[in-house]
Amino acid sequence: MLLGMFYSCGENKQSQTTTPWGTTITSEGGESTKASAFSLDDIVSNGELIMVTLSGPDTYYDYHNYGMGLQYLLCQKFAETLGVSLRVDVCRDTTEMIKKVERGEADVAAFQLPTTDKHLSYCGVGTDSAKTKWAVNKKNSTLAKALDDWFKPSMIAQVQKEENFMLSTQSVVRHVYSPMLNRGEGIISRFDNLFQQYASLARMDWRMIAALCYQESCFDPQAHSWAGARGLMQIMPGTANQLGLPEESIYSPQENIAAGAKLLGLLRRHFSDIPESQRNNFILASYNGGSFHIRDAMKLTKKYGGNPNNWNEVSQYVLKLSDPTYYQDPIVSHGYMRGAETVDYVQRIQNRYAQYCGFAAPGSFANSGLPQRARHKHKYR
Repeated sequence: MLLGMFYSCGENKQSQTTTPWGTTITSEGGESTKASAFSLDDIVSNGELIMVTLSGPDTYYDYHNYGMGLQYLLCQKFAETLGVSLRVDVCRDTTEMIKKVERGEADVAAFQLPTTDKHLSYCGVGTDSAKTKWAVNKKNSTLAKALDDWFKPSMIAQVQKEENFMLSTQSVVRHVYSPMLNRGEGIISRFDNLFQQYASLARMDWRMIAALCYQESCFDPQAHSWAGARGLMQIMPGTANQLGLPEESIYSPQENIAAGAKLLGLLRRHFSDIPESQRNNFILASYNGGSFHIRDAMKLTKKYGGNPNNWNEVSQYVLKLSDPTYYQDPIVSHGYMRGAETVDYVQRIQNRYAQYCGFAAPGSFANSGLPQRARHKHKYR
């Protein structure tokens, strides 16, 4: 759920790739060379459409390693009609974006641009097509025509509705179980023995892992989301593969919790520079929003005179990463994020953990043995 990559170009169109942690990988030859525009037939033949845009809530942003934003989702639908994949190049400004289209390093600028550049063709796609439009290279008239023929204004409301659903809790299919199975006996869930068994992988109190698990899946081992997250700890298939969790075992409570604990352990090592008293907050925030966004917020905190190792201070800049003043700052590598969601996520887990600490002992094995299905009276209606 944390691992992903922004690609800045397509084959023969660009020469560098940027990882979520800001590492730039440049292929032999260094800077990209000037290329002519790919025709629509070339795009279909190569199986890939390259879009350039800017980071923002209405353009493109990374959400749990899944692209979101109206312009991106529209372009994704267009790519699907062509039967090709979509690759995204997030630019710093419109000047960079236009130059990439002019040089043939990208196929379409999925951004509302003034129709003033004589080297570009403009397509009536987007929210304000009367004044601003998407752009393609002037030489690629077939792509411009295909976009104009495909786009219908009614698509905007449809895509916005789909995006709102994906961002809502309704997009996660799960049964909602009680956050505390038996207060009197100190039993949090029917999976307590597994949280205790794998807590050493995360180097974290098992009750904290239980609190995170409830936030992710409400203790439903069959929970799944539209983005592909699966199981108790909502592990993405790509992440599961990197953690050694076979896809066919992703719903197994034991293997899913083990993978989630391993991921938490990796994040703990990633934030080894953070004092132990603060580290869990950074780990939880990264589990939800991605460590690259959290690192961006830490850089902003330091820039504005705060303590980048203190979550209370960093969380203020996590929130500000939804403000263009901050997510467009040159020191920010990964743009816009839904920071309010991540800050709320951390707070909810910490509050639930505090409640668990009042009822379940650190080493309690009251719920040892094979997990049994929760009785009906423990389910919310």
